Amino acid sequence: MKFDRVRLRNFKCYADADLRLDRGVTVIHGLNGSGKSSLLEACFFALYGAKALDRTLDDVVTIGEEEAVIELWFTHDGGDYHVRRRIRATGERATTAECVLETPDDTIEGARDVRGEITKLFRMDSEAFVNCAYVRQGEVNKLINASPGQRQDMIDDLLQLGKLEEYRERASDARLGVTSVLDDKRGSLSELESQIEQKEEKNLHARLNDRKSDLKEVEAEIERFEDNEETAERTREQAVEILETYEEKREELESLSEDIDELEDEISETEQRRTEHGERLRELRERVEDLEAEVADLLAETDLDSADEEALDARRDELDAEDEDLAEELSDARTQAQMFDTQAGNLAEKAEELEGRAADERERAETLDTEADEAEADLETRCEKLDQLSDDIATEKAAFEDAPVEFGDADAHLEDRREAQTDLQSRIEDVKADLKSARDSVAEAEQLLDEGKCPECGQPVEDSPHVDTLAEDRERVEELETELADLRDERETVADELDEAERLREAEREVENLRGRRENVEQLVADKRESVAEKREEAEELRGEADDLEADAADKRADADELREKAEDRESKVEELEAERERLAAKRERLAEIRSLRERIEDAEDDIERHREKRASLEEQNDLRRERLAEKRERRSDLRESYDDQKVESAREDKREAEEYLEKVEVKLDQLRDRRDDLQSAVGAVESEIEELEHLRDRRDDLTERVESLESLREETEELQEMYGDLRAELRQRNVDQLEAMLNEVFDLVYQNDSYARIELDGEYELTVYQKDGEPLDPEQLSGGERALFNLSLRCAIYRLLSEGIEGTAPMPPLILDEPTVFLDSGHVAQLAELVNSMRELGVEQIVVVSHDDELVAAADDVVWVEKDSVSNRSTVERRESLLEAAD
Repeated sequence: MKFDRVRLRNFKCYADADLRLDRGVTVIHGLNGSGKSSLLEACFFALYGAKALDRTLDDVVTIGEEEAVIELWFTHDGGDYHVRRRIRATGERATTAECVLETPDDTIEGARDVRGEITKLFRMDSEAFVNCAYVRQGEVNKLINASPGQRQDMIDDLLQLGKLEEYRERASDARLGVTSVLDDKRGSLSELESQIEQKEEKNLHARLNDRKSDLKEVEAEIERFEDNEETAERTREQAVEILETYEEKREELESLSEDIDELEDEISETEQRRTEHGERLRELRERVEDLEAEVADLLAETDLDSADEEALDARRDELDAEDEDLAEELSDARTQAQMFDTQAGNLAEKAEELEGRAADERERAETLDTEADEAEADLETRCEKLDQLSDDIATEKAAFEDAPVEFGDADAHLEDRREAQTDLQSRIEDVKADLKSARDSVAEAEQLLDEGKCPECGQPVEDSPHVDTLAEDRERVEELETELADLRDERETVADELDEAERLREAEREVENLRGRRENVEQLVADKRESVAEKREEAEELRGEADDLEADAADKRADADELREKAEDRESKVEELEAERERLAAKRERLAEIRSLRERIEDAEDDIERHREKRASLEEQNDLRRERLAEKRERRSDLRESYDDQKVESAREDKREAEEYLEKVEVKLDQLRDRRDDLQSAVGAVESEIEELEHLRDRRDDLTERVESLESLREETEELQEMYGDLRAELRQRNVDQLEAMLNEVFDLVYQNDSYARIELDGEYELTVYQKDGEPLDPEQLSGGERALFNLSLRCAIYRLLSEGIEGTAPMPPLILDEPTVFLDSGHVAQLAELVNSMRELGVEQIVVVSHDDELVAAADDVVWVEKDSVSNRSTVERRESLLEAAD
């Protein structure tokens, strides 16, 4: 198995990277912290996700980015594979947005399914794969420097034997759990046996038989009293039936008497109502005669000969047609009058509006003239201001007439004087320092002369060639003092020139300021002149518009007067038409009154007919009532003859005796039923206790079986615990033998010409190195470089054991060494290269070495260069064309 290509976007320190990996040895080269190890972590992450890194998804995405993409192409067992993971970090925590594995036969989606397929493909989970293929940075000396117990745990974890210890501990925990449950179940079983013994002592079945016998006797007595109760109830019901029958006859007699009285009253009342209807008939006939007389009087006032319906309708139609014509003519006259009046009013309003606008225009023209006058006065003031600004500019420029510079060069002149002042001050400080040094030399020389020694070398002055230098030093002091005085005078001159230069610069700036103000005033003068002309012109235009508006207003007033005359003519016509319509309305009202009288006559005649029919109906009702009255009188006579008072009294006595007995027997039955309920409850309680006893016995049997099962399970967990311990010891010994052979094989390749003969590995992973003379050495006695190389050999041997034990005949996974030279000196790096070559010869198809050491480059088939930008903190990856270029 080998990695072919990895492509990254926003993964940790990589913004964008694409790297191809070939067979053989590849060195990933770069400075510490450049991101070399992150490339390998990306490969593990692509295969197994965050579980392979002991990190969260939030640690994967580059800080400040919202999404990361990791892709890995790899070859396994002759097949090509491609896995892609996309991580989104836009919410509270990062999530996997996409995870796809493309195999030669299928496509798998989803993080869980992809991880499961990878585990199945390699027959290794993430922890086993990383432990097998990856020798991490900083782990080189951990195995040798560790204590024996720590070394056992580390190698067991690498060889996956730590899981057996984990299983053994789980079996131990399970045994303790089973023991706890077994003790609890035994306590429960003891408590159940105690409860069963207590219930068996109560002799429950004998108590149940006694209660059932008592219950049967009580139920027999209840049945006897219930029979007697039923007989008494029948007697009472018969008596009640007789009493109810006679009561019904008595009530019927009373009802018949009431009905007879009511019928007699109704007959009398109906006769009275027939008489009232006869009187109403006479009144209605008189009313009809009066209404017909009124109709005749109204006909005399009209042009009609008769008051029949057809003649009234015809006359009404004539009047309606005439009224419609008048109404139409009236509407037209009103519309015209309103129209002329509205038009006249509109014209008058328009004339007023035009006159108002003319007045506004004239007022606006006056305002503009006033504003123009004011603007002309202001214009004169601004012209005077212009003259004053020109004079001020000439005054300021006059300062440059005797100046050492022309107008416009004041800034440059000021900067030149400032630099001259700075140079003078620096020269003064230098001369002062030289002067102090010369004075100190003269003072020291004079002191030495006083003591008889040379001022230069300190030797006695007799016959010394250096005595005359004191005069030169004194002369040098005088020259320096003169030079210092001259420089100070020059500094005062430059200071005066600097003040003058500053004054000239201020004058130059004031001229520029005055020129700007003058330009502003000139622009204002031009604007004012233009504004005065515009206002004068606009005022003349407004007066002309006012004259036109006043003429138009006079025309509209004349038109309004003419329209008012037309409106008055139409209003007179309206009054005439309204009077004519009132006359027609009076005629129509007389017709309506005649029609109303005819309707009242018809209504009265209808009332007459209705009263006749009502009198006949009342007569028929009384005839029927008289027949019913005769029948009821006959029925009342028959009932009076059948009523027997003695039989009624006998029935009342039977009813009273039956009710007294029923009251007594009900009390007795209540007592017996309460007794029966108590006995039934007692029977139920005993039966419940018997049922509970049987249930307790069943529980005891189940619990006994459960205790036996738990005892057996505890024995099994003890055996399982021992089995995992024995299996770990057996596998460790087998691994020790195979690991020792592989370790010596690798070690021989590395140290074939050295003084070491072999390595011995005991069952506790204790390591012993034997020299060729047979002398044993503890690994800690080796040098630092030898220990590191020894440990790398051990890790490579563990890699072989893991890969061959897991993969069998399948290709080995890539071997990855992360910074293996940390503890190696330059002399052992060559041996490390030999170790790498030996692993390749043993069948490792791909070896990746992460290192910042240049010495490993020569042993590589390919070199990958990793660099990090110090500004953006982003890493880039590049494959070099040749080993020489990579080394350079």
